[in-house]
Amino acid sequence: MRLKRKFMKTHLTRPRKGGAAKRRRQAEHRKRLVALGVDEAVVARMNPREVRTMLKYPAKISKEQ
Repeated sequence: MRLKRKFMKTHLTRPRKGGAAKRRRQAEHRKRLVALGVDEAVVARMNPREVRTMLKYPAKISKEQ
């Protein structure tokens, strides 16, 4: 059995995430944290992974405040 062209080229035509879109998403996440009540200086020092983990549970953020 041979591989058809449809299956051989799928990884080449898949759209990749761009750098601008990534920065835009990260900025939106930071704005969301500030809107939830986290201090802006604290959010500025956090890395993107920490920001995402905090946004997973927004109810915990409001309880801590």
